[in-house]
Amino acid sequence: MSSVTPQAFVLGLSAIGAAVAMFSAIGIGIGQGFAAGKAVEGVARQPEASGDIIKTMLVGQAVTETTGIFAFIVAIVLLFANPFINML
Repeated sequence: MSSVTPQAFVLGLSAIGAAVAMFSAIGIGIGQGFAAGKAVEGVARQPEASGDIIKTMLVGQAVTETTGIFAFIVAIVLLFANPFINML
């Protein structure tokens, strides 16, 4: 039976944490698709308000996408600049 070193254990859990962080992309994609679909419905109902609807949708999409960018940064830090290795 081989023993697992503390460094390998931390790296393994960091990889799992990075994968969990990137699972947020599923929710982000669903949310952005839902927002875009509702914007299309709004433009179909009131074509004269399309400019305002599109602007509001794009701001909402940008705010939603920041969550994905933060999750990506957390995953990259966990994989390549792991701060937990120095605690051992």
